[in-house]
Amino acid sequence: MQLGAFSISLAVKDIAASRAFYEALGFTVFGGNEDQRWLIMKNGTTLIGLFQGMFERNALTFNPGWDSEAQPLPEFEDVRSIQRRLEEQGLALEQTADASTTGPAFITLVDPDGNPILIDQHV
Repeated sequence: MQLGAFSISLAVKDIAASRAFYEALGFTVFGGNEDQRWLIMKNGTTLIGLFQGMFERNALTFNPGWDSEAQPLPEFEDVRSIQRRLEEQGLALEQTADASTTGPAFITLVDPDGNPILIDQHV
């Protein structure tokens, strides 16, 4: 199963303070909109998302169809296919994608330790 680009999505209390902290660690803004209280930051091939007021907890994030530069991949496993495979393995999904659609969609699940996982396809 190919889940795509990986990042961690952090539920932050103060987007500006978090941005400054991660910039001190060598991260630079790669995407997002600070006025909307979300940023994607990058250090080499490491990606983190900063989200103020959007998530209750930090989450592992995978982006099918994207490489680590957020560039579309020529071939990838669609999130709906990933959803079907996870369900076939007996994993419970918190949110599902409409299997009759194509294009952008997402699914969520929680690992055995309560860590949220977001599989978010943008293409």
